[in-house]
Amino acid sequence: MEDEVDRLVAAWRRERPDLDVEPLEVLSRVSRLARHLDRARRLAFSEHQLEPWEFDVLTALRRAGTPYQLSPGQLLTQTLVTSGTMTNRIDRLAKKGLVERLPDPSDRRGVLVRLTDEGRDRADQALAGLLEQERAILGELSRAQRAELAGLLRQLTAPFDNIPG
Repeated sequence: MEDEVDRLVAAWRRERPDLDVEPLEVLSRVSRLARHLDRARRLAFSEHQLEPWEFDVLTALRRAGTPYQLSPGQLLTQTLVTSGTMTNRIDRLAKKGLVERLPDPSDRRGVLVRLTDEGRDRADQALAGLLEQERAILGELSRAQRAELAGLLRQLTAPFDNIPG
C-alpha cells in the first residue's frame, strides 16, 4: 500500500539523490497523523461545546482525582502555557461554570481551581468521544502493533518530556 509520503520521498530521492531523506519516511507520517488527530480531537470536543485548550485544563483537573482541584501552578506544568494564559483560561472556564476558584487553605494568598460537576461531566463526555475517534484512527492496527508503536513513539518523545524547565 502506497501513501502520500511514499510519493513525496520518491520525488525527493529523484530530485536530491545527494540527501538521505529517510527521516521523512517516519516524521512526515507522524506530522500527517498529527493533523488527522487534531481534526478528530476538534470534532470530539466541539460535540461537547469545548475547545481543545478547555479540554486540556478540564482533564488535568479530572485526572487529579477527588476533589478534582489543582493550583494554577500545577495546571501550568500540565498544560505547558504561561501564567498569563492560564489566568485567562481559568477566567473563561469559570465564566462558563466549568471550574471554580477556591482559597488555598495551605496558602492564604493562593487559590485552587476546582472542577464543577458540569465541568467533570463535559470532560468525561468529551474524553469518551475522543477515545472513539482515536480508536477509529488506530483501527487498522492489531493490539500488538499498537503496543509496539506506542513503545517506539515513547522512545522518541521521552527525551523531550524529561527536559528540565
